[in-house]
Amino acid sequence: MSDKNDMKQKIIIYQVLTRLFGNPCINRIPDGSIVENGCGKMNYFTTKALKQIKSLGITHIWYTGLIEHATQTDYSRYGINKDNPIIVKGKAGSPYAIKDYYNIDPDLAEDVENRMEEFNNLLKRTHDVGLKLIIDFIPNHVSREYHSNSRPKGVKDLGEDDDNSVAFSNQNNYYYIPNTKLEGITNLHDVNQKPYIEFPAKATGNDRFDAYPNSSDWYETIKLNYGVDYLNNRTKHFDPIPNTWIKMRDILLFWAKKGVNGFRCDMAEMVPVEFWEWAIPQVKQEYPEVIFIAEIYNPGEYKNYIYRGQFDYLYDKVGLYDTLKSIMCGYESASVISNRWQSLGGIEKKMLNFLENHDEQRIASDQFAGSPYKGFPAMIVSACMNTNPMMIYFGQELGERGMDNEGYSGRDGRTTIFDYWSVDSYWRWQIQGKYSDKKLSNVEKNTREFYSKLLNICKDEKAISNGEFFDLTYANKGSIKYNEHKQYSFLRKYDNELLLIVANFDSIPTRTEVSIPAHAFEYLKIPNNVEFKYQELISGTDGKLSMVPDGKVTIQLEPYSGKIIKIKL
Repeated sequence: MSDKNDMKQKIIIYQVLTRLFGNPCINRIPDGSIVENGCGKMNYFTTKALKQIKSLGITHIWYTGLIEHATQTDYSRYGINKDNPIIVKGKAGSPYAIKDYYNIDPDLAEDVENRMEEFNNLLKRTHDVGLKLIIDFIPNHVSREYHSNSRPKGVKDLGEDDDNSVAFSNQNNYYYIPNTKLEGITNLHDVNQKPYIEFPAKATGNDRFDAYPNSSDWYETIKLNYGVDYLNNRTKHFDPIPNTWIKMRDILLFWAKKGVNGFRCDMAEMVPVEFWEWAIPQVKQEYPEVIFIAEIYNPGEYKNYIYRGQFDYLYDKVGLYDTLKSIMCGYESASVISNRWQSLGGIEKKMLNFLENHDEQRIASDQFAGSPYKGFPAMIVSACMNTNPMMIYFGQELGERGMDNEGYSGRDGRTTIFDYWSVDSYWRWQIQGKYSDKKLSNVEKNTREFYSKLLNICKDEKAISNGEFFDLTYANKGSIKYNEHKQYSFLRKYDNELLLIVANFDSIPTRTEVSIPAHAFEYLKIPNNVEFKYQELISGTDGKLSMVPDGKVTIQLEPYSGKIIKIKL
């Protein structure tokens, strides 16, 4: 028997772009201002709203874009420096061009001067309904006009003590191009705007160490200096401790002290692993339950950032996400899923799975699968195949298509992070705070029902949150009645509970026969009974099935679907 004290809850994260949640305005004017298009607020996350989100099976909510960032909206009457629009992407601005690490974005508050109090109330409401709260930590870069009005007494601002006559010093917070003016950005000297002058120029956030960033660069940001001299063979200068390390650790501690439960660390691999190795244990020493999630895309660095960097979880984007996307679009065989998890070399439980986030195209968009239904089998695989966390992006549960032309963000299959907007499907669900399906289409209703069932199964079933995994692909290759290119199947087991999970990526119904090898019976200690009672968890139907070593289980599957068959042994 398993030790009940070792039971862990599966983490299921709901990412939501705070600016777009609850926005009551439906003007949707491309490139519209906050006055024209409105903006979501922290206060719109009422207790009722949070309970509705939690009812999907959610355990954590990642409020994207909470920290104050550059914007074209003028808040100077509140003592907030006005940003030059030339170096702000979109009217609302990128939530990843941080302007003040020590405060909340004014767009998100009904009372701007008391926006931190509104955040504290949001934090309390989130905790009161039983959810944990994750925020962004953007360590690699800041907005070009970063200035903290809210830093604690005695804390010096980024760059305040920099020696900008040198390109690099490990005590500088920024990298400089001495005696050189920033150029490159096409509209720096727009006659209709106040010119933006940066002298000496600073390195740009995407590791551009000259004074000429262009429109394809992260030109709205400047790179932070963690003691790596990039222009001299990336030599590392970590003694004495770089000043940026101390400042960024203190920012983490500031938010952890407020009760934040986790940090999603933007572009974590662009910051040296030595910083994380130094900083994360210090935060966890005071706040041991806080989790750290790394956005990272280089599989060669995965183990380094887990074992040395001390991250709890890493993005599984270039592995499972890219594979499932290709399968959904018909470019790859479902059988390659086995290769992807095996390539992780034992760190599968440390990966954060997802099918959508703010960087990726919506499943239902024209540029991806064109229908939310095509995502159902991929969701079953991604959410159920291991004990690791699963994340969904707000509106994904409604089949949001992301096909609006919002302004700076064009009609690209993504929901904008740069513009003031309201998402139509989400607006109809949350209209007037009702959180009802009455205004939803049948496709949207069906999609939300599926996500709610699946994610609650993931949260409640011990075999998924704590159980062992057995891939059935190898036992079914070449089978006449099992299409290895369109079906993927596996077992999960905890104590006397066994799950047989089969996903169908095909566009047609199929009657498949899944072979269960004798090795699965041995490895998972499945008794050699001929007949078992089962419940199919998604549909709720009951039945009996025969399952013997090296035998086959016949399963009827609808297009773009799957089954989770629970057997009490």
